[in-house]
Amino acid sequence: LLQIFDAFKARLHDSNSKVNQVALEAMHQMIPLLKDNLSPVINMLIPAMVDNNLNSKNPGIYAAATSVIQALCQHLDNSLLLQPFCTKAQFLNGKAKQEMTEKLA
Repeated sequence: LLQIFDAFKARLHDSNSKVNQVALEAMHQMIPLLKDNLSPVINMLIPAMVDNNLNSKNPGIYAAATSVIQALCQHLDNSLLLQPFCTKAQFLNGKAKQEMTEKLA
C-alpha cells in the first residue's frame, strides 16, 4: 500500500490540471473501499490532497478536493484525521484554511 500511494501521491500534485483532477476523483472512489486500511498512508495523502487543491482556482479540482475531504470524514475514523487536519488548518491560508477549520469543528 505504501509503494502504491507513494507513486499515486505525485499525481495529486501534477501540474496538468486534468491529471490532478482525475487523481482526486480516483481517490474519492478508493476511500470507501479502503477505509481504515488507509491509516498507514493518511499522513502523506492529506497534505498531497489539500495543499494546492483546496486553494485551486479550477472549480473541478476544488470540487474534487472537497469531495475527497468529505469522503475521508465519512469513511475513516476521526482519530486518524485529527492530527493531519490540525496541521493543515494551522499552516494553510485562504479557502483551504477555512475548509479544514470547518472540518475540524
